Amino acid sequence: MSNGSSITEFLLLAFADTRELQLLHFWLFLGIYLAALLGNGLIITAIACDHHLHTPMYFFLLNLSLLDLGSISTTLPKAMANSLWDNRDISYSGCAVQVFFFLFLISAEFSLLTIMSYDRYVAICKPLHYGTLLGSRACVRMAAAAWGTGFLNSLLHTVNTFSLPMCKGNAVDQFFCEIPQILKLSCSLSYLREVGLIMVSACLGFGCFVFIVVSYVQIFRAVLRIPSEQGRHKAFSMCLPHLAVVFLFISTSIFAYLKPPSISSPSLDLVVSFLYSVVPPAVNPLIYSMRNQDLKDALRKLIARCYSEPINCSSSSKQL
Repeated sequence: MSNGSSITEFLLLAFADTRELQLLHFWLFLGIYLAALLGNGLIITAIACDHHLHTPMYFFLLNLSLLDLGSISTTLPKAMANSLWDNRDISYSGCAVQVFFFLFLISAEFSLLTIMSYDRYVAICKPLHYGTLLGSRACVRMAAAAWGTGFLNSLLHTVNTFSLPMCKGNAVDQFFCEIPQILKLSCSLSYLREVGLIMVSACLGFGCFVFIVVSYVQIFRAVLRIPSEQGRHKAFSMCLPHLAVVFLFISTSIFAYLKPPSISSPSLDLVVSFLYSVVPPAVNPLIYSMRNQDLKDALRKLIARCYSEPINCSSSSKQL
């Protein structure tokens, strides 16, 4: 294989070799995927239908759920299909599309989590300026900036990665197409250009991380000055779900890419990649709904409406 154009497909890493374990993984992945679809879908529907939730905080949460749905749909369905049909291959173009959308959605999600920390900062530290700093137009622009940043970052990395010549086979040591694993197949020093781009993206990501940390330092200082216990509890209820999601997102990503080489192995890399690419989108709806009473009430109203409407329809048909 002299160049990338001669590769028509890549071989992904399988979760198991035996047929029984492959089917077990398929049902496990299907359960996780359906849970993620249900959880994020309920949050999106509840926020869209309940006018009480038409606030900046829930607008950003709706965008986060959309990104979670997209990211888990980029990787898990292909893994399920491979486990069900005992298959490992993915086409060259399919791999490029998977890299683009996964990086696009992950980058946009981290940008959005940074914006959400600013939203919490303004709501708690500068409540009198909340309506001015986070009006409807400002929220739309910030959300568009998050999506646009993710798109440009992903486009740049994808085009650069798949323009490299590849002559070290087509086996990707991951259950989905990932840039670091694809770079291992390159036979040209041009891959250093992509490594440089990754370092630039890492520095920008670190800047977002510092912004989140500084925001929450200011937030916790303001919360501890609140005189009433009820006020502190309400403030913590607003911040802790977002902080938990940020911690889950960052901790799994850091461990996936910065773990010591001495403990690295194909099986461990597979598990870690599963943790940072699949678990956060599936768990985020649970984290946000546990301590958020307004969201719980909206979900109850939504479920009650779904149950009541069929009953009303059936009773109307009987009267006719």
